[in-house]
Parts: sequence; C-alpha cells; structure tokens
Amino acid sequence: MIGRFVINVQYIFAKLIKKLRGSAIRNSVIHQNSKIEAGSSIVRTKFARHSFCGYDCFIVDADIGAFVSIGARVTIGGAAHPMHFVSTSPVFLSHRDSVRTKLARYDYLPVLVTHVESDVWIGDGAFIKAGVRIHVGAVIGMGAVVTRDVPPYAIVGGNPARVIRKRFSPKICEDLLASQWWERSDADLIKLGHFFGDPEKFIEVIKRN
Repeated sequence: MIGRFVINVQYIFAKLIKKLRGSAIRNSVIHQNSKIEAGSSIVRTKFARHSFCGYDCFIVDADIGAFVSIGARVTIGGAAHPMHFVSTSPVFLSHRDSVRTKLARYDYLPVLVTHVESDVWIGDGAFIKAGVRIHVGAVIGMGAVVTRDVPPYAIVGGNPARVIRKRFSPKICEDLLASQWWERSDADLIKLGHFFGDPEKFIEVIKRN
C-alpha cells in the first residue's frame, strides 16, 4: 500500500516537473480548444479546434486540422539544406541559425508548409518531412518517418513509412470523406456523438442530417 502511494507521488511529481517547463509558441495560431503540452516548440503553425500536441514536439511551418492527435516527441517540418550548393552548411547562408560565423551569405530559405488534415493520429516519435500532406483520417505509427503524402484513412509505419492498410473499407472511407463531419459545429457533433463507435450507423445518420 505504501509502495503504491510512493509510486503515485513520484508519478505526479514527474508530471508536474514536465509541465513547469512550459511550451515555446512563436508566430502561431492555436485554437482555444486545442492544447500544446510542455516542452514543445511550435513555430509559424496553425492548430484548428480540438487538436492536441504531446510533450517535447517540434513543429514548424505546419497547418494542423481539427481533431488531430499528435503524440510525444513528434517532429513536423523543419529546415532544409541546399544539396545543390557546394556545401550544405548554413555557414554559407544568409538567414539566422545555430552557427556563430558566416563565411558567405547566400539567400536560401525555402518554406515548405506541411499539411496535417483533420482527424489524423500521429504516434510518438514520428517524423514528418516538410512539405508532406497527411490526408484526413490517416494514422501514423510510432517512430514512422514520413517522406511522402499519406492517403486518407491510411495506416502507415516504418522508415520510410509505407501504407500498411486502410482503417475502413473503400466505401466507408469514401462516405466519411464525403460527410466532412469535422466541419460540423460542436453542437451538431454532440448530437452525433452516440454513433461515433459505429461508422456505418454514423454514415447512415449523417446522410439524413
């Protein structure tokens, strides 16, 4: 009993220490119903409603849809280096970065926006390459390295990430996409809430409404 109490206290203390770090959010728009956990850096990014980001994530130049679940230690976007130059080092580039000395000042700052559409789940430790589009309803496995677009309702994993299977049958995927349920108001979704556990029934009901 005492041992369990001590473990619980240690767990609560560890969580508190994590949260005390805070998050770094710059030039971003986070919906009031979305949440960014401590230790995460969010730069030039938009979060739509009811989305969340776990601990220690790095997200830059991204457009995050509604109802998106992002696990801990996820990287989305990031800097690109000029592979067609003599050197890939930022020492020869003009923009601000981590290096202390500049030996040249070539302009090179490609901005590739990464799109994570609505109802996407990204597992812990995943990496999403800048400029990729993850379509509605996709699931990104833990530790996956996503280097290309992910189709709607696809489950992907691995390095590089590959499609493992679809979440639903082609017909259900098609109907869910057509419904655009994520665009509906919270009030409408509360009424539909009883049917979220049964995709076929959900589609049947939403077609009538």
